[in-house]
Amino acid sequence: MTHELPPLDPARAALRDHVIRYSVKRGDFTLKSGAKSSWFLDTKQTACRPEGIVLVADVALSFIPADADAIGGLTMGADPVAFGIAAVGATRGLSLRSFSVRKEAKDHGITGRVAGALMPGDRVVITEDTVTRGTSLMEAVDAVKAFGALPVLITVIVDRGGTCAAMAAEAGIAYVPMLTAEDLGFGFGT
Repeated sequence: MTHELPPLDPARAALRDHVIRYSVKRGDFTLKSGAKSSWFLDTKQTACRPEGIVLVADVALSFIPADADAIGGLTMGADPVAFGIAAVGATRGLSLRSFSVRKEAKDHGITGRVAGALMPGDRVVITEDTVTRGTSLMEAVDAVKAFGALPVLITVIVDRGGTCAAMAAEAGIAYVPMLTAEDLGFGFGT
């Protein structure tokens, strides 16, 4: 990063510093999409550190609607983000239940794709650690709708691809990334 980073509010700036320190990796990488990149985001390095998840929650709780009932997304990327935001939110008077969407439906015990405290009719925040294309987020949206809940917001720690906003708009769901590739000093999709 040879140029100055864009200005951010204090909470996002603190999160950006943590992400750059712990989650940005440099080298030659092949992304899930198959694209090549000179940088990679392992945002679980932020979401799974105590100070990191508090920074994530500080940002997310500033815009999560007060009438949201639950937060979750496709396992594994969403799990630490959703669980951490729900836990920190509980210490601040916000009651968000959390859940995971399984990659495949379970056919025994509690069946289906949703595991956790999601209830039909809930107003839901869909989350993920990092998004490039948005397919995992939209898969979670579809599973939550099929369960009978209503996705009202999509958020991620870092949007590295820049395409998720259009997908969310097409689905009629608000989209607020905590950070973008550009906030980290990179271009979208690079």
